[in-house]
Amino acid sequence: MRKKLQVGNIASIQKIFTMELVEQFAEISTDKNPFHLNEEFGKASIFGQRIVHGMLVASLFSALLGQKLPGEGTIYLGQTLNFKKPVFINEEVTASVEIIHMRDDKPIVKLKTICTNSKGEIVIEGEAVVRI
Repeated sequence: MRKKLQVGNIASIQKIFTMELVEQFAEISTDKNPFHLNEEFGKASIFGQRIVHGMLVASLFSALLGQKLPGEGTIYLGQTLNFKKPVFINEEVTASVEIIHMRDDKPIVKLKTICTNSKGEIVIEGEAVVRI
């Protein structure tokens, strides 16, 4: 049975993205951009080190939506993403989703989606629309 959903409900998870996870994502996605995989390239870049794929970090939203809020059976209808800051290898991030609107006529929910780094800075923000 699905829990009672209402505007203001929040769920979050934390994750540390290791080099091994970044390499696995590069293999799965075929995104082998040297920003993510090449240490020398990363050091010479504007970031000063390798960074985690933004889409790998954003995938935490999918985990939250499908397992925590709204939960099992949720179907993604759309997602906006704004990448604000890089996430570095071995940096802990917190992904959060918050219900901001529920339609009265259909089982459709809009959620605010935010990832923050270990300093509390927003690294990704956006909105998701899902069917529950």
